[in-house]
Amino acid sequence: MEDKKEVKVETVSVKDVNEPEKPAEEKKDETAELVAQIAELNDKYLRTAAELENTRRRAAIDADARARSRAMSVAEKILPVMDAIHAALKHSPSDAGIQSMARAMESAFEQIGITKIKSVGETLNPTLHNAIQVVTAADGVAPNTVVEEMQAGYMFGDNVLRTAMVVVAK
Repeated sequence: MEDKKEVKVETVSVKDVNEPEKPAEEKKDETAELVAQIAELNDKYLRTAAELENTRRRAAIDADARARSRAMSVAEKILPVMDAIHAALKHSPSDAGIQSMARAMESAFEQIGITKIKSVGETLNPTLHNAIQVVTAADGVAPNTVVEEMQAGYMFGDNVLRTAMVVVAK
C-alpha cells in the first residue's frame, strides 16, 4: 500500500519578510535619490551618445582626408605621363593617335577633378606659378604677366598638385 506523506506548506506574506513599512518622509528621500540617479545616468548616456557621434564624424573626416591624400599621390604620379603626351603633341601635332591619347587623359583628369592651371596672360601668382625666367615685356604686356608656359601646372580640387613653370614679363 501506499504511504502517504504529509507536507506542510507555510504561507509567508511580503510584509512578514520585509522590514516594517517606511515612513512617508523616508520614501520621499529615497524617491528623490532615485530621480537624481536617473538624471545622472541620463546625462551620462547623452554625453556618451554625443561622444560616439563626434567620434564617427571625426572618423569620416579622417577617412575622406586619407582618400584625398591617396588620390593626390596617384595624380602626382600621372602628371609626368601627361607631360610626355604634351611633349609628343609638340613634336607631332598632327598625329591622330597622340591627339586621341591627350583627349583621353584630359577627360580622365576632368573626371577625377584635376584641372590645368591657366597661366599665359595671367598675372604671376606665386601659389600657382613658378617663374623660371624673366623677359623684357613686349608692347601692351603688363609687368608680372605670364608670357609663356614651360610646364603645365595642375590642381586637384583646391590643392595645387604642381605649380606651372612660367616665363614672366618684367
